[in-house]
Amino acid sequence: MHVSISEAAALHYQKEMGMQPGDYLRLFVRVGGVGSGGFSIGVSRETPEDTAYILEKSGIQFFVNTQDQWYIDGMDITYDETIDYLNFSNPRMEDTAHPE
Repeated sequence: MHVSISEAAALHYQKEMGMQPGDYLRLFVRVGGVGSGGFSIGVSRETPEDTAYILEKSGIQFFVNTQDQWYIDGMDITYDETIDYLNFSNPRMEDTAHPE
C-alpha cells in the first residue's frame, strides 16, 4: 500500500478542516463523485482501524482502512493553490472516476 500526499495538499486539509498535529483523517472510496457519477475520494475525521495504512504528513495522520485500499493504493494527492484544486491521480488507473 502506498499513497503520496503533497505538502500543499496536507496543509490544505489542515487549514480547511481545522486540524491539529496528531489528528487523524480517513481517506475512503466515495461513490458518485461530483459530475462523474463514478468514484472519488471522501475524507472524514475518524480513528483508524487496527489494520489501517497510516501516512503522516505535516503532522496529520492520513489513513486508509483495508476495505478502501483497492482504490487508493498508488494514489497521488496534490493541491494547486492557484486554482484551489485538489488533484487525485493513480498511475494504475486511466480514469480514477471509472476504474476498470
